[in-house]
Order: sequence, then C-alpha cells, then structure tokens
Amino acid sequence: MNFRYDINGLRAIAVLAVVVFHFNPQWLPGGFAGVDVFFVISGFLMTSIIFSGVEKNTFNLFKFYNARANRIVPVLAAMSAVLLVFGWFYLLPTDYRDLGRQIEKSSLFISNLLFAKGGGYFDTAEHTKWLLHTWSLSVEWQFYIFFPIIIIALKKFLSFRNLKLVVLGLFLASFIYCIYATYKDSKTAYFLLTSRAWEMLLGGLAFLYPWSLKNKSHQIITQCLGIVLIIASYFLMSKDTPWPGYMALIPVFGAYLIVVANYQNNFLINNPISNSIGKWSYSIYVWHWPLVVLGFYFTFENWWIYGIPLSILLGFLSYQFIEKINFPRYSSWKEIYKVKPFYIFLIILACGYAVKKADGVSFRHSDEVKSILNEVNNEFIYRCNDVYTSHKFNTCVIGNTSNIKAIVIGDSHADSTISALTSQLDLKNNGVIYSSIPGCPFIINAKFDNHAEFCTKVNQERFNYLKKIKNIPIVFINRYPARLNGENNTQRTDYGYVYFTNKDESRSEKYSNFRKNMEEAICKISNNTPVYIVSTIPEFSFNIPDKIAKELLLGNKHFAPRLSYQEYLQRAGQINNILTSVAQRCGANILDPSKILCKNNECISTYKNRPIYRDGDHLSEYGNKLLTPMFKNILNP
Repeated sequence: MNFRYDINGLRAIAVLAVVVFHFNPQWLPGGFAGVDVFFVISGFLMTSIIFSGVEKNTFNLFKFYNARANRIVPVLAAMSAVLLVFGWFYLLPTDYRDLGRQIEKSSLFISNLLFAKGGGYFDTAEHTKWLLHTWSLSVEWQFYIFFPIIIIALKKFLSFRNLKLVVLGLFLASFIYCIYATYKDSKTAYFLLTSRAWEMLLGGLAFLYPWSLKNKSHQIITQCLGIVLIIASYFLMSKDTPWPGYMALIPVFGAYLIVVANYQNNFLINNPISNSIGKWSYSIYVWHWPLVVLGFYFTFENWWIYGIPLSILLGFLSYQFIEKINFPRYSSWKEIYKVKPFYIFLIILACGYAVKKADGVSFRHSDEVKSILNEVNNEFIYRCNDVYTSHKFNTCVIGNTSNIKAIVIGDSHADSTISALTSQLDLKNNGVIYSSIPGCPFIINAKFDNHAEFCTKVNQERFNYLKKIKNIPIVFINRYPARLNGENNTQRTDYGYVYFTNKDESRSEKYSNFRKNMEEAICKISNNTPVYIVSTIPEFSFNIPDKIAKELLLGNKHFAPRLSYQEYLQRAGQINNILTSVAQRCGANILDPSKILCKNNECISTYKNRPIYRDGDHLSEYGNKLLTPMFKNILNP
C-alpha cells in the first residue's frame, strides 16, 4: 500500500483533539472522539494487512503480532519506565501502588478491564490514574489478537467473499451491542472491545468494500464531508453524551469517509504540520496523558500552557529515538526468544507487579511523610460495623447500655465526629446509641437516586424510631452539601451519588423541599426530647493528608491548606441558614463547628502541624477532638 497522506493527516486531527480535550475540555468538549477516529484507522490498516495476506496465502500470525509489538511496546514501556522512576521520588505509596497495578495491566493489554471498574472515563477522579489512556491501546491489542484468529479459522470453511460478509456481520452485531451496552451502562461500555469493535470493523469495511471515486471532485466532497463530521463531533459532543452509543457514528463515519475518499492532495490534512503531527501521533498520545495527570496531581495553574507543547515535544523525541528503532521481524513462534520487545514487555510487567505487591514501597519516604499519611486511616475504630455498613436501619450502643446519654443519627460525618462526643463520657457507666450509614444523611420524604434508594426507607424508619424517644438528647450530624450541591472533592471515588431528589429539580426547588422535609421531621421529634443539629463541617476540595504529604515531597515543609470562611459559606451558607431556621421554628439547637474550625476568616486543615482531616471532609480521630467543647452542654446540661 502506498503511503496514505490523508490517513496520516487524519491521525493529526485525532490526536490534537484528544490532547486539547484532556488539557482543557472547555475548548473542545467532544475532543475525546479522536480516539474513535484512531480506531477506524487501525481497523482499516489491520484489515488490509490481514486480508491481503489471507488472499495470497502469505499471512503469518506470529509476524503480524511481532510487527504490532515492535511498534507499540517500546514507547509504552519507555513511558512506563519514566513514570516508575518519577513515582519513586514523588508519588505517595497508595498512588505508587496504583501506578504499579496500572503498568502491570497495561503491559498485559488489559488495562481497559481495570478502568471499566472505576468511576468512568469522564470522572474527575480518573485524572489521578497515570495510565488511563492505555485503555485504547488495550482495546486495539485485543482486536489485533482475536480478529486475525477469527479470519484464519473461518478461512478453512468460507470463501474470500463470505469472509468479507462475516466482517460486515460482526460490524453490525458490535454496533447493535454498543447501543444497548451504552444505554445500560455507558461507564463500562466506554472501555470494552465488545462495544468498540464496530469502529475498527468499519475501518476494515473501508478496505474490503472500497468506493470507486474516480472523479476528483467526488473525492474532495466525500473527504470534506468526513472532515466536517469529525470536527462537528468535537464541538457538539461532550462528557454528558452517552458514549460510545449511536452518536459515536458521527466521528466514526466521518473517518470512514476520509479513508474511502482516498484523496491525497487536500491541504487541510496534507500539509507540513499535519504530516509531522500525524507521524508523531502515537508517541504524542502515549506521553500526553501522564503530563495531564502531573498537572492535576500537583495542582499546577494553567498547566495547559506548558502541557500541550510538552506533549508534542515528547512525541517528537519519542518518535525520533524510540519509534524509529528498526527492530527485526521474525516469522516463527520458535523465534520468540529473539523478539526484543518481548523482553521489554517482561521487564516492565515485572516492575509494575513488584511495585503493586510491595504496596507502593512505602519505605521510600521519611517518617514525617508516613506520619501525615497515617492520618488517612485515623478513623473511629469503635463503630458498630454491622450498623455502619448495613443498608437497613439498625442501632447499637457504644458504652453502657443501661444509661444512655445521647443518640447520634447521620451519615459518615456522624461516624467521623461521634468520638468527640463519646470521649467526654465514662463509657463503663454511660452509653450512646449510634446509627449512621455512609452516604445516607437523615431527611424524610426525599427521593434518593439508584445508588441509595434504600435511604428513603431507612430514613422513614429512623423517623418512626426517633418520634418515640423521650428525654434523651438526639444529635443529627450529616453531610447535606454533597447531596444538595454535589461532590466538591475531585479526589473522591467512593461517592457515587449526588442528589437527594430528582435531578430535574431546580436548585431553589431542592432547597425548598429540604427545608420543608427537615422542618416536618425535626418539629415532631423535638416535641418529646432535646434535639441538636450539627451544621456543616468545613469541606476541602482535595485530600488533606495527601496534599500536605505531596507538598512535603516537593520541599514545602510548612504547607497548611486553608479554606476562606467566604468559600465555606458559598458551599454551606444556605444550608446552614435552613438548619438554623428549622431549629428556631422547632425549638431545637444548632451546634456550629465553624465557630471552632474557622477563625480569623479562615477554616483550618491542621492543628499543631498535624492534619485534622482524613480526606477532604471527614475529620480524623485527632481532628474531631477539637469539637469536644461543642458537645459539652448536651451531656452536662
């Protein structure tokens, strides 16, 4: 096959879109579709190699795999090696362990299966995964493995013409499945070969059923239409578009039109810039995402200014010094020991596995860093786990069951704060009734999304239970902002749900219903017993111990994150006002943690040079003791 300048230019259009999207999605909200364009190109080229060989009875499966390894493995391995060295000095143990796992899976070309279990490609938390982008390489490799085997196996029974029909059938089956899978679970469908194969198979059909466009004007029109479809998809699609459902047909069909047009002289995609970017595209793609994560990991401001040029520069250097290495190709499985990329693969695989098994090699860091990171696990250890982990309403008693001093109801914020209250009691003689479920704040008559539908029933049972309580103080500790305003911690991966109520409700409707439901519950409960409502605990948008430890690794020994009181009010002010109003209306009491944690117009994250949070919003066992005075009057009225 002659060199296809149009396909090379198409690579440039694809990789630049992906790079821009990852560094600044506001500029190109659908730039992720560049990966779909790559799939079409790969399908076309691989099908041409396979079917040309099969038709002439010269196709060699081992040689095919060898050629793919020669091209893909060296750059991927070099990038992985650089990350391993970088991570040794600058990554925290948990992050280094995760990097090792990702390198292991990407070396085996199954990283797409790993990432399919995460929060989804567009989840902000995925920006901490250094090799997230290797999911597409894994999908391509899986296609390279299975597609030629299927064709070779069927060749014994089918004519060449019927083999082409098989490819058409596989394309239709995968496309239909893709629409179904995206509708059922787009986060998982995004990463899987079964829902992506049709894109590569359509590229294959471009080779198997070529268009005969002898008229130059028809070629130009077809190619330009393809360019328009691809560019349009970059601007019309976004992370909110279910992907890769039927909408993916727009950029995929656009790439197909460019391939079948086979026109080489369009300056839009055949020019010195696109020719160079196209040649470097694979290396640019491999190196750009770690740069994206680097900026996110260390929260560099305006990182795209440096990240985009660096991606292209690294792509150029990688192409010149790695991709252009001419590794020999072999034709027999007996010669596998001669294949150098095979040894590169084994070394990187072993390194990734070792880092993973060594749990991030924590001995690399100083005792000071380890001490800070230990705060992540500094949580309440005396909770009743069968209550905390249940999706049903249960209670248990911390301390003496015969002399109950208080009842604590809430979600994970109740769990992370309760020992500030119990620490004031002699638990041999006194007890506290406890009922908290993570992600399930107390509010009646509220609709929870699919992830937490059980909360609606749990809260009604809580309400029925609390109405019967007499003369025992009840303390409500809940994280309401996450439900009403959404998650603000970009590093949280365990908070899968956002809203109390229907997402179609306006913000004002959400707050109005919140006020109404809280008032109904609190007024009825407070008729018989004292009620205390803890207003919002200050929330940071990142993991405090991780952030401090990272700064320490960079040499900043006195870093202590601060949250301005104004920022606190922007997120929690309206909710706190509602809680205060409800308390006044119902004769309840407000306990305000911001009076302790926020002074001089700033909310603290450390106390005596030690983090008081175990993530971005949960107080640690060390930190929650600062709130002990807040509960004093409850236990000693």
